[in-house]
Amino acid sequence: MAIGFCVKCRKKVEIKTPQEVTLKNGRKALKGSCPSCGTPVYVFVKAK
Repeated sequence: MAIGFCVKCRKKVEIKTPQEVTLKNGRKALKGSCPSCGTPVYVFVKAK
């Protein structure tokens, strides 16, 4: 269960179908979509 902030809905939402991705700068993040509007939502993951 990953919680992220949807900028379109302006509220915290539970990310639908989260996937772990690596961004261009090397940081890890969870990428998914907002369940109500479908806007992409990203959440950074802590480095271990």
